[in-house]
Amino acid sequence: MPVRDADPGDLADIAAMVQEHAAHEGAAGHCHFDERSGGAALFGASPTLRALVAFPEGRPEVRAGCTLWFPTFSSWAATRGAWVEDLYVRPQYRRGGLGREMLSTLRAATPGRIEWDVHVTNEAARQFYVRLGADPVLGWTKFRWLP
Repeated sequence: MPVRDADPGDLADIAAMVQEHAAHEGAAGHCHFDERSGGAALFGASPTLRALVAFPEGRPEVRAGCTLWFPTFSSWAATRGAWVEDLYVRPQYRRGGLGREMLSTLRAATPGRIEWDVHVTNEAARQFYVRLGADPVLGWTKFRWLP
């Protein structure tokens, strides 16, 4: 299987992919995820983040994509779910099924809803998620309160 849970040996590649993702979204200067902060969040004493890593078929040494996510809970549905913070596949490995495989792996790990944001300008990602059968959430406005 080309997708598995991340381990500490994946940290350098995960940090690089998060930085690549931020650059792709035009937000490189706003991304502070690195091996230290990511390592603490993923593998520290109180992990708050989880990750999947994806590999091209037959090449387990090449980390081609990653999904960072954390557990959620819906009080209305009374079940756990997941929030996808980042899903990134390196450009040379896109359109090979790795994004779909990471989301399918995550879907199998939770009985509840899986949610994420897509930047309004990222039309390729929006089309990809619609092809998977996901729907945009209409009627809700995201708010953010920063420190």
